[in-house]
Amino acid sequence: MAQATEAPQRAPFRLEDSWVYFNGELTRYADAKIGLLTHALHYGTGVFEGIRAYWNADREQLYTVRMADHFQRLRNNAHALQMRTTVNVDELCAVSNELLRRNGYHEDAYVRPILFKSQEAIGVKIHDVPDSLGIVTLPLGDYIGTGGIRCMVSSWRRIDDTMAPVRTKCTGLYINAALAKSEALESGFDEAIMLTHDGHVSEGSGENIFVVRRGVLSTPASSDNILEGITRDCVIHLAREEMGIDTVERSIDRSELYLADEVFMVGTAAQVAPIIEVDRRTVGDGEPGPMTNRLQEIYLDAVTGRNPKYAEWLTPVY
Repeated sequence: MAQATEAPQRAPFRLEDSWVYFNGELTRYADAKIGLLTHALHYGTGVFEGIRAYWNADREQLYTVRMADHFQRLRNNAHALQMRTTVNVDELCAVSNELLRRNGYHEDAYVRPILFKSQEAIGVKIHDVPDSLGIVTLPLGDYIGTGGIRCMVSSWRRIDDTMAPVRTKCTGLYINAALAKSEALESGFDEAIMLTHDGHVSEGSGENIFVVRRGVLSTPASSDNILEGITRDCVIHLAREEMGIDTVERSIDRSELYLADEVFMVGTAAQVAPIIEVDRRTVGDGEPGPMTNRLQEIYLDAVTGRNPKYAEWLTPVY
């Protein structure tokens, strides 16, 4: 009887050796350089995206999720910062899939495109400043726990739309998120929840929030300074189509987090993450709730290719 041979071992991921896209060229990460005076480094003048790719072992296929929607949002957000790219959405999708293929992922991965002001000079203006475009990929498992996380309401308020374009994934805005996240972690929590200037629930450091109370599913309205998340949109759609539940988009008060039956966060990186505690108060019975568990299940089925109804959301890499 012939002996079974072991599958060849893949070399561990090394970021510096991985293929990236930078200013129209495919190159190695270690060879993609920016200068110390780069405008975006000093002033936070860039927009970015995060795109998930899920490995389906049964099909030996890697699927990116709503990639075209992410790149369309990148282009729309760039407009808000007086930036533009001549690379269209189809081309951005194609080059991202080429990077994933070249880097040979057979595991969940992440695509990080960034468009930024690349002039190397002192000056805070955003008009008449040249841009650069880069795309990096890397392996990515769970960003925050998906079995139940503990949150605190941050002392840092969410930046208001009158201060900066909060509907964009602008790099400079993430100092707000970073301050809140570190405050939460250093206080012994897993994640932060930020409020608006008038005290309504806005979002996490990188996630949208949903609340279940008396069977009603609610999420903060776009006017509460949230990023209009693509995963948020997916969850609203799945709740309606798969569970017959409409989502109410409205302002949510802080105390509702304490009285809710279920609370959960969603995001490209976070996926669907149940919240089991807010400000040291248990949510519901302190375990992920039934609606959250069901949404988590159907979301993962959709994005990993196990539910053919949502094949249009997915792009196969191989």
